[in-house]
Amino acid sequence: MSLPVEKTADPTVSAARYARRRALPRRLPVLTTLCGLLLLAGCAGDAPSALNPGGAGATRVAGLWWLLFWISVAVFAEVMALLVWALVFRRGNARVRHGQPLRFVTIAGAGLPFVILVAVYGVGLRDLAALGDGPGPDAPTVEVTGHKWWWEVRYQGASGATANEIHIPVGERVKVRLRTDDVLHSFWVPQLMPKTDLIAGETRETWLRAERAGSYRGQCAEYCGTQHAHMAFLVVAQPRTDFDAWLARLDAPAREPRTDAERRGQQAFVQGTCAACHAVRGTGAAGRVGPDLSNVGSRWSLGAGAVPNDAGHLGGWIANTQTVKPGNAMPPQPVDAAQLPDLIAYLRSLE
Repeated sequence: MSLPVEKTADPTVSAARYARRRALPRRLPVLTTLCGLLLLAGCAGDAPSALNPGGAGATRVAGLWWLLFWISVAVFAEVMALLVWALVFRRGNARVRHGQPLRFVTIAGAGLPFVILVAVYGVGLRDLAALGDGPGPDAPTVEVTGHKWWWEVRYQGASGATANEIHIPVGERVKVRLRTDDVLHSFWVPQLMPKTDLIAGETRETWLRAERAGSYRGQCAEYCGTQHAHMAFLVVAQPRTDFDAWLARLDAPAREPRTDAERRGQQAFVQGTCAACHAVRGTGAAGRVGPDLSNVGSRWSLGAGAVPNDAGHLGGWIANTQTVKPGNAMPPQPVDAAQLPDLIAYLRSLE
């Protein structure tokens, strides 16, 4: 009777498996680095972030975020330390005294989390109360109306209006009254204040305060249709004297044409289809369907952040906005090719 032959593993396969196991620890830093780079690729240098606050409201939000972040880091580090301790130092026949596990679970698993949650809840209530404490009755008031897909901006006590741009004085609280003319929108300036929803039939209120001069990008944060991504606005914080001068210009007639091209452009604007929907203060154009264009030449963008505000994009916008921002309410315009440069010159002069 023959004895059973013991089967041995293929040495080639064993060597390959051993090589893969040895290579895995060396690859882990590379894989970790690649994952980190992929995460950082989603961040842009000019992207507005609530973690880079420019005002009191966003500072509250950033403080609460960092508090939760460091608590999470501490919990993660503790769990990893206990895991390593259990795997490395607790091997063998270690004896555990009666009642020791229950005491540990009670303190670390119930008591400590309870204290942390109560503390975070208290900080959250404190910040919520501070964010809900609006400015006084004498504060500047801005009335913002959300449309598909742009923002109408008016100032209490001023007859003029602008669009997609809000000017505020540095270091002062500004009351913002919000309403929507159509669907739900959400008003959000990440570096200054949390989101406030615009609900049909209601007037909501929030406030803005910038601690330093500069421009802060805002965005509609509630999906509102095809061009939701192109419903941005800019908050410009400036010294009080500059703000007062800007507000005075907003209430005054638009700049008069100074060149022949600008005069021809004004005539084409007032006598053409533009005046049916748009207004320019001091002229016969008094439309209220679209944005007021009395200072369009100085605005940061066209189409609420759709394209830059320069001559080339302005010409394309006048001729056919549907190629730039499909779905918006402005139809293609029957503008004569000879009139288009004059219209561009006139609108660019309105600052």
